[in-house]
Amino acid sequence: MALHKGPEKHEERTMSVNPFFGEANPVGGMTEAPPTHRLPDAPLPPSTAYQLVHDELMLDGNSRLNLATFVTTWMEPQAGVLMTECRDKNMIDKDEYPRTAELERRCVAMLADLWNAPDPSAVVGCSTTGSSEACMLAGMALKRRWARRNADRYPGARPNLVMGINVQVCWEKFCNFWEVEARQVPMEGDRFHLDPQAAAELCDENTIGVVGILGSTFDGSYEPIADLCLALDGLQELTGLDIPVHVDGASGGMVAPFLDPDLMWDFRLPRVASINTSGHKYGLVYPGVGWALWRDREALPEELVFRVNYLGGDMPTFALNFSRPGAQVVAQYYTFLRLGRDGYRAVQQSTRDVATGLAERIAALGDFRLLTRGDELPVFAFTTTADVTAYDVFDVSRRLREGGWLVPAYTFPANREDLSVLRVVCRNGFSRDLADLFLADLTRLLPELRRQPHPLTRDKDAGTSFHH
Repeated sequence: MALHKGPEKHEERTMSVNPFFGEANPVGGMTEAPPTHRLPDAPLPPSTAYQLVHDELMLDGNSRLNLATFVTTWMEPQAGVLMTECRDKNMIDKDEYPRTAELERRCVAMLADLWNAPDPSAVVGCSTTGSSEACMLAGMALKRRWARRNADRYPGARPNLVMGINVQVCWEKFCNFWEVEARQVPMEGDRFHLDPQAAAELCDENTIGVVGILGSTFDGSYEPIADLCLALDGLQELTGLDIPVHVDGASGGMVAPFLDPDLMWDFRLPRVASINTSGHKYGLVYPGVGWALWRDREALPEELVFRVNYLGGDMPTFALNFSRPGAQVVAQYYTFLRLGRDGYRAVQQSTRDVATGLAERIAALGDFRLLTRGDELPVFAFTTTADVTAYDVFDVSRRLREGGWLVPAYTFPANREDLSVLRVVCRNGFSRDLADLFLADLTRLLPELRRQPHPLTRDKDAGTSFHH
């Protein structure tokens, strides 16, 4: 979560209340103009409080037009009803809510089967608040396994984790919070993610693992997990170092099994020790739910598992937080039950078709060059062609925002800081019709952008809407 600070003096204002907010008496809700940055002295009628919050939230962007986020922005009404019915259930209290706990267990079993675990009954897994927590848990397991194998050298030796520079920021947080050196493979040329051989060359006796990303947030491309495992096999033959792989399948973990079933990335690869995914991304559930699975109990050290006597029950837990609602887990089970393999395949294929079709039409405009085409994750990145000098991607992002479209523009990391791109994330609910409207708005902007004397966005940090 973002860090916030208290208000400055000039922010200590009050909120205005419309007389019509009163239930029967038009001025009944106006007994006090509530402050914005301290608790009001007296309560408000529920209708007044609702309307005040509702009106302010109207200024947020329309989530359905947000082409920056990977997070699910539409679910069926029945899923919403289930979530409402379960929002008061504490997910951690498995003794009081045993059926909710059973649905969580079933989801783990379904994912173990989906990700081709050699022995699904041996898999250990849990739900999380999202992929960020799941990645933290997976990283902790990698570090603890390494520390146990190197008890004679640790804590003197400093552990490291190898990854591409394109990883989601949660991996940088993990390394910072748990005092692990982050060794990152930079981008080179037209390779915008990890290179397997370069990753293997960064490994040494202090490497706790290598992270492979099944679906980079920068451009939607899959990292070559099988080639990564092969490179680490070669490293083990040469040096004896047996380094595990964690697959961050935040998005691709719920796309590849249905659309790319022959792609080797999951537990079919013996070196893959753990996998995470976001149920609230292409798992098609509202935020926030994620999943973390370990190949077997050896991959998740027992000393990390807490057995808590909570409200009369003995409960094994592995989490960074404790209390959270069961609604999202129930919604995940509903979606698994509702769609099945064929349903997920149809939904993800439709989303990929929208992405590839829109990418082709954007390329046909002539002003843009595609970096990816949406044929892995339903996500594609594009930039302006070399002959476009009147505007840049930040101008495009800013102008599209005027029409309600949230399209991130951002600069790539080392060694491609010279490359600035736009990225479009296609999700379930972003239909062909919405894609047509988006293309029409983009096309309508181009003549005016082409007439600019030069790019107008001087502060690129302010111009970008990519912060994740």
